[in-house]
Amino acid sequence: MLDGEAGRWLPPGWQVVPQRGGGLDERLAAAFTHAAEAAPEAPALLVGMDTPQVDAALLAEPLSPARRGGADAWYGPAADGGFWALGLARPTGELARRLLLGLPMSTPETGRALLDRLTAERLAVHHLPVLTDVDTVADARLVAAEAPHGGFAARLRAMRLADAIEAADALGTGGPEQADDARGTTSEVTR
Repeated sequence: MLDGEAGRWLPPGWQVVPQRGGGLDERLAAAFTHAAEAAPEAPALLVGMDTPQVDAALLAEPLSPARRGGADAWYGPAADGGFWALGLARPTGELARRLLLGLPMSTPETGRALLDRLTAERLAVHHLPVLTDVDTVADARLVAAEAPHGGFAARLRAMRLADAIEAADALGTGGPEQADDARGTTSEVTR
């Protein structure tokens, strides 16, 4: 689900469906409803876009056919009390609405409230790892440190380098090496 147009980043063979609904709770419920209508027999997993450290390897084992047996839902808690993933083995629009509509979003209790609803529905829940979602600059630095070889970390380093160059230019002190000297850090510059 995407609010906006897909860019060149979309791999061939993937389909982006426009978001429907108003608040985040409504949009998430609508996403599960769409998934249930598009592939009625397939499980569905929604992953928050603010968890760039998620990769196929993180999800492969807990979502593998061998581990899916007996799981009705997958829940990925976020370190800040929210959640970064919600999966349903047999999604329906009705179940999604019961789980998500009216759920307080973006609070330290969001994840607990969702888990309570999953439990109230008597769903067997498989817990995914706790992850940090990126809501602040400090979160971005932490996530980049946890996955230093990923694209997110590389873009964050590039942004920090660009900031260093801009600061050095503003001070008239030269390039990033001089800005690094002032900060006591080291940057690699490739030209």
